[in-house]
Amino acid sequence: MSGILDGKRILITGVLMESSIAFHAAKVAQEQGAEVILTAFPRPTLTERIAKKLPKPAKVIELDVTSTEHLDRLADLVRDELGSLDGVVHSIGFAPQDALGGNFLNTPFESVSTAMHVSAFSLKSLTMACLPLMSEGGSVVGLTFDAQFAWPQYDWMGPAKAALEATSRYLARDLGKQSIRCNLISAGPIGSMAAKSIPGFGELAEVWNTRSPLAWDMADPEPAGRGIVALLSDFFPKTTGEIIHVDGGVHMMGA
Repeated sequence: MSGILDGKRILITGVLMESSIAFHAAKVAQEQGAEVILTAFPRPTLTERIAKKLPKPAKVIELDVTSTEHLDRLADLVRDELGSLDGVVHSIGFAPQDALGGNFLNTPFESVSTAMHVSAFSLKSLTMACLPLMSEGGSVVGLTFDAQFAWPQYDWMGPAKAALEATSRYLARDLGKQSIRCNLISAGPIGSMAAKSIPGFGELAEVWNTRSPLAWDMADPEPAGRGIVALLSDFFPKTTGEIIHVDGGVHMMGA
């Protein structure tokens, strides 16, 4: 049987561990017929080891999304491997420790600036770096954590995700004429390396144990990975600027 990404060439960021949503997006993408290339920072050798667990080999490129030098060389490096791109997955987020864990009122601007640059502005930077490879159109998919609400312990990552969501909409507006779709998956909490770096993450995740209509498993990133692959495919040809929730339904619950 053919897969829904047959013939597609996809760049995926953020594969840090086997528990990463990005890892499962890469795995499912390959299973669905895509050629995949990965980026990593600051430890590409770690990602290279994790990539060996994918169904097929995948090249890893070092990419610091805050580095103009890295962004400027990205298109050439990807072109050498794949020729062009049909899709890009943005799975990048970071905030310094003093921007998390209940320190919202005392976080210095320098830490907020770092969180915004890495977690939100980088969606625009990455997309524009890959744009020369997407002359036939394509799909950009990012990951958010529902920014409609103020979550416990999440602090400045909340505004950073709100900025990410707005950035995706503006990219969708400006790139639609080039047949490029920009959408986000809003995933429920997953026990990934990124999540474990948030002080008090267990308190945040507890919300899903009591409010999720569908049973939520924090140890299973594959549903979110599958959501990413669906948006990369041609099954959403006229969907852009959208946020698809893969969170067990918590986003629509009231009291």
